[in-house]
Amino acid sequence: MGNNVELVVYGAEVLCPSCVNLPSSKEQYEWLQAAIGRKFGEEGVTFKYIDIYNPPAEEPYKDFAERVIEEDMFYPVVLIDEEIVGEGNPRLKTVYKALESRGLEPQG
Repeated sequence: MGNNVELVVYGAEVLCPSCVNLPSSKEQYEWLQAAIGRKFGEEGVTFKYIDIYNPPAEEPYKDFAERVIEEDMFYPVVLIDEEIVGEGNPRLKTVYKALESRGLEPQG
């Protein structure tokens, strides 16, 4: 396949105020990882989880984590190759479409 897509989930252990009845950011990250693995296989996507209150010092992760807090984004915020594809309650259909637009193909 050759192309590797980076999927980054920004979230926190504490649920965002508007996300009270939703799973935690970490649970949604694990759910996305499993669902994407089933549909596209284990190759081609690199997953990363960033705690917005304790981000790594490296860029662009630190800057975007600060942006999530400053702009009061609903988390988890899902980025694929630095494009926001989900916020608060990410939709699988939207995430799948973004992956397919980057050349990933569903496994038979």
